[in-house]
Amino acid sequence: MRGKFGDGARLKHMMDAIGEIETYLVNADFDTFMNNSMMRFACIKQMEIIGEASDHISEEIKTKFSEIEWAQIKGMRNIFVHEYFGIDSRLVWEIIKHDLPDLKNKVATILKTLT
Repeated sequence: MRGKFGDGARLKHMMDAIGEIETYLVNADFDTFMNNSMMRFACIKQMEIIGEASDHISEEIKTKFSEIEWAQIKGMRNIFVHEYFGIDSRLVWEIIKHDLPDLKNKVATILKTLT
């Protein structure tokens, strides 16, 4: 266990953050996303949480589930936190729409193996 939370809790944090993003974007299209700074920044914050939680997953889980791009998730978090003025909102939208559903399914699979 790394830190005060174990893998199960960190993976649950990731799932919760993905769920929050899904909630924020109900009935939203790209134009809505682009024109609503609160929506964009709320989604980015949740993606930061995903990245931070993923960084605390044990090496055992990361190795066992190497199809997840753990380093890219952490790298994304670092960009959001440290390069906040350089964030490409279109890229954020693409990640949310194309990558998060797959990540959600993979994290759900990992959680099932832990219970």
